[in-house]
Amino acid sequence: MIDRLCIIGVGLIGGSLARALRAAGYCREVVGGGRDPVHLQQAVDLGVIDRFDTDLAAAVAGADMVLVAVPLGATQTVFSQIRDHLEDNAVLTDAGSAKGSVIDAAQRAFGSVPAWFVPGHPIAGTENSGVAASLPDLYQNRRVILTPDEHTAPDAVERVRAMWEAAGAVVTEMDVIHHDAVLAATSHLPHVLAFTLVDSLARLGDREELFEYAAGGFRDFTRIASSDPVMWRDICLANGDAIQLLIDRFIEDLQSLSHSVHEHDGQRLLEIFESAKQARDDYAGE
Repeated sequence: MIDRLCIIGVGLIGGSLARALRAAGYCREVVGGGRDPVHLQQAVDLGVIDRFDTDLAAAVAGADMVLVAVPLGATQTVFSQIRDHLEDNAVLTDAGSAKGSVIDAAQRAFGSVPAWFVPGHPIAGTENSGVAASLPDLYQNRRVILTPDEHTAPDAVERVRAMWEAAGAVVTEMDVIHHDAVLAATSHLPHVLAFTLVDSLARLGDREELFEYAAGGFRDFTRIASSDPVMWRDICLANGDAIQLLIDRFIEDLQSLSHSVHEHDGQRLLEIFESAKQARDDYAGE
């Protein structure tokens, strides 16, 4: 049971966690922290948080659990602002999509990675952002990955695990480097491709007609290009090495496909498409 949860960055991710914990009766009070009082007041009006403070030092006062759910580029600044104001019994966690950069931010802000800091990443979301888009069931049966190391306090890990499980999530643990490589392939690259495709088509002639006649497949594939551009800029900068390796690999595969199209190599095209269909069907059937 959490006595006071402080969420810094009350958007889709943080707001959905607050809603889920309220529904589960797992948290007595939720305090929001952030820069925009209008946005935070909206969170109060929606019943997502009980109160807020734009002074992050004041926001974390008395909290036994603190979640930082801000764009990756702002993480170190937030850590620095709350560093000397956390309670002795507080556990700090985050929701960043690239764990290597978050750990680097913690080292710079705190001098070393605190034993009571548990890096985490909920594998859930929608293309929408903001507290108004938050959902009480967003984490139901969705994965949350924790990336503690040998210095992380086991009790802190268990408290964060219990919080996410109370929200309905399935919690696993993973090495930081492995996490960033896996997420680069399964989340970061697909978002990069969706953004790039929409931007490329938008710069063609007759863009209005193109989008007017776009079928369901285009909408499905590009839906994630409606995600928060600032967040995805920060992710690309934070996990750039892993993403770049995958982009290079994808370019090679796309060039190979282009060659098959140019050479009218129907057999090779069929092999690629059949292999992709089988892999997708196996994944969707899990």
